[in-house]
Amino acid sequence: MDSDGTQDARGTHATPVPRPAVPPEVPAVPPRPARAPGEPAFLTWLRAPRPEALPGVWRFGHVPRPDEEPERIPARQLLSGALIAFLVGWLIWSLLWNGYLGGWWVLPLELFTPDSWRENNDRVGNAILWYGYYTLIALAIMFAVGRLGRWGEVWRRYGPPAWRGTATTPERPPTPEQDPATWPALRAAGASDAAERLAADARSGQMRDVDYARIARAWQGVRSGRHDLATFSGAVLRDGAAACLHPSGERDLPARVARHDLVSGQVRLGTTADDPRNPYAYRGTGLGLGPDLLGTSLLAVGPAGSGKTGTVVRPLAESLCLHALAGRAAVVVVGAAGAGLGPADAYDVVVRIGDPESVYDLDLYGGTSDPDEAAAVLAEALVGDLVDPHPGSDSRRSTTVLAQLLGPFRAVHGRFPSVPELRQLLDGSPGALGALRTALEGSGQESLLRELDARERQLGHPGDVSAVLADRVALLDRPAFAGFFDTSGQSRPFSLQALDHPVRVRIDLPARGHAEASRMLARLVLAQFTASVAIREDRSLFACLVLDDATGVVTPEAVRGIQRLRSGNAGAVLTLRTLDDVPRPLRGPLLGSTGCRMALAGVTPWDGQDFAEVWGKEWTEARDVTDRQIIAETPAGKAVHALRRVITGKAPTARAVTVRQVERERWSASELAHAVPPGHAVLSLTSVQGEHAPPLLVDLRG
Repeated sequence: MDSDGTQDARGTHATPVPRPAVPPEVPAVPPRPARAPGEPAFLTWLRAPRPEALPGVWRFGHVPRPDEEPERIPARQLLSGALIAFLVGWLIWSLLWNGYLGGWWVLPLELFTPDSWRENNDRVGNAILWYGYYTLIALAIMFAVGRLGRWGEVWRRYGPPAWRGTATTPERPPTPEQDPATWPALRAAGASDAAERLAADARSGQMRDVDYARIARAWQGVRSGRHDLATFSGAVLRDGAAACLHPSGERDLPARVARHDLVSGQVRLGTTADDPRNPYAYRGTGLGLGPDLLGTSLLAVGPAGSGKTGTVVRPLAESLCLHALAGRAAVVVVGAAGAGLGPADAYDVVVRIGDPESVYDLDLYGGTSDPDEAAAVLAEALVGDLVDPHPGSDSRRSTTVLAQLLGPFRAVHGRFPSVPELRQLLDGSPGALGALRTALEGSGQESLLRELDARERQLGHPGDVSAVLADRVALLDRPAFAGFFDTSGQSRPFSLQALDHPVRVRIDLPARGHAEASRMLARLVLAQFTASVAIREDRSLFACLVLDDATGVVTPEAVRGIQRLRSGNAGAVLTLRTLDDVPRPLRGPLLGSTGCRMALAGVTPWDGQDFAEVWGKEWTEARDVTDRQIIAETPAGKAVHALRRVITGKAPTARAVTVRQVERERWSASELAHAVPPGHAVLSLTSVQGEHAPPLLVDLRG
């Protein structure tokens, strides 16, 4: 067998069989590469266009669309109209050529050309003159009938432009002054050596998207005066793309499940559906969320299995972890153990409450040394859900009871009480209160003694909330939590006061067997988060709390805390199975305090009614069309009607149209409950700058 796959004939014939000469194949022209030879994918990503767009539009490679949908002619009507226009043009030309319309159409040639040109014996010249004029007249007829028959629309819809689809020719490489890979801002500031080192790492493929975002963040610190230019340049010259590393030393996450664009700061959650209820400018575009939208907080409501964790919470948590590695954000993710919130390697701190193997503990008092502040946060966690749900109510009595005990205990022991000690104090144990009084006497702290006296007088009186507080603390005084909430300094407690740093935290709650304790701990984390964000010194770092299940967490104080997050460059992401998990008086304030609201497929009509009310109504144009069929009585009329039926596919009718403006709900409760397909959601957005996006139907699987 030869190399070309044919059998050698010399084994069966005396002489070899001559083979026909095969002409050499002409090599095919290789396709034009999408990027320059040797150029890493990072440079293509970095140089991709990111035009300014409406809130929520995925900006990476976005092509803006007009605000209004252009009128689209039906295919049958368009093609039949183009064919009829061609036939009309052919008829006109035939009538002119055969002289049925007279010779007037050659008068311009006779008037504007000399007689010597038309009456000489030069046959070639006469042919050029006359046939050139004929061609001009034919082109004029074609242009006129082409405009009438919309030939241009036919060409764009069915010609080569439609065959090429969305493929575009590669753009020219940007100039050095506009190329972000050359770091023109550093060159303009005099750090040319650092810019050249970063550009070399980008060209060699050693730089990643997280590296670019992290170094850009460090450069912003230099421009704002927080960092020194010489120190920054030295770090870049020494480490290149690995300069200014996150304290963990990581330059990326172990794995990614979503598409991220760290230049614009967005994560892609899906695709806006091509639905008439969506504004035309949004249809078919990607949906991207970033800190500019999460800064107004996000509330997602959907039943179990609707995709809240997998399609919303996990991508957002992953995006915030990437921002933390870039030095832009601090994130705290709270959810049940095993909820699928990302691998442990993607976080700096993983607190597994109730797991003996947990490396980190949770600070019950939020890392504060002020007894009043600690009492306020702890009271919100313990009995915040028992407070009157009306927005004006609070838990001041519970805060006072706790402050009367925490202050004296800290003055004596230099720390706050542990869970068993706090339970004894709230139960009014004579031994615990007596020991605390004995230690305070003679210390010169009469004000703390008065606090303790007031607490002892209130014990057992009607309206005293210490018994309720003790019952709630007893939920944490269980064997499963024996090694947690330690205040003696023997464990590694995590405090949310660390949000001044780009930290990545995941807190696993013991949902199985300790549901009430899990809800109480979730309230504790939310209360500590809102309190810590308010006292941060560096608010340029975006802080976000991602709460996978906010059941039992929404209280009047929590709603007020969420309203204050926006001013502190912070936000919260909350998910609920149903709004019934929120007290009725708090549903409106909760929806009003979150700028981004999402209703996933499968919500109940009662939940849909709350969303419909907060999204409001809009003025729409309602058309009432009345069609009356026209009956032809003459043979000519019947022929015309038959022709119209062939062209349009409909019987000839006389149409009466009444147009009026009506006010309708953007999305009704029935539509939200029954018209949202599986895997979809309706989402409204508000940015921190105040820009709004109307409720959009989004395919979360796209």
